[in-house]
Amino acid sequence: MFTGIIEETGTVTRIQKYGQSMTLVIRTDKVAEDLKPGDSLAVEGVCLTVTQIRSDKTVFADVTPETFSKTNFTSLIPGKKVNLERAMAANGRFGGHIVTGHIDGTGRLVSKTVNGNSIEYLFEVPPALSAYIVQKGSIAINGISLTVAEINGNKCRVAVIPHTQKNTTLQFLKDNALVNVECDILGKYACKQLNSINLAQPDSA
Repeated sequence: MFTGIIEETGTVTRIQKYGQSMTLVIRTDKVAEDLKPGDSLAVEGVCLTVTQIRSDKTVFADVTPETFSKTNFTSLIPGKKVNLERAMAANGRFGGHIVTGHIDGTGRLVSKTVNGNSIEYLFEVPPALSAYIVQKGSIAINGISLTVAEINGNKCRVAVIPHTQKNTTLQFLKDNALVNVECDILGKYACKQLNSINLAQPDSA
């Protein structure tokens, strides 16, 4: 489990492709300090299993065809910066929200505007995900825990403080950029439960 609080941005140094499978090679700094093979690492919000760590803090992780097709990894290239977060420690602070690293779909950046000391990002998400997004609720974009300022149809707006802008890959996003979207898991469970209750109700006479 993750919290959506990005620890650092790493750099993709190599992508080894095998059809729609791939191995990502990422140069890191902080996150490699206590990683070991088999540990989970969120890369752009995607939960991956670390397969190798080298002494120069280079981390290797495999990507399955399912993950490749359902995430923005289709647009990864060597040299690209990626958000990194290690799995939450049992004694750690819960600064964001519950993030599983299982991407619900990809969205696109519609626009970004400066508003006072914040930058407002407007994202378009798949229509099927809009039911799980609520105003003032949580959403993870590229693994970043963000608060939804406004939801209008399948577009949601978030306001980003300067610290988050500076320390994540949001600063590199350009209009129409593909982003990974993970909706709040609590919202998904609530919707599923309500749907189950409605389906169980007998038809009225």
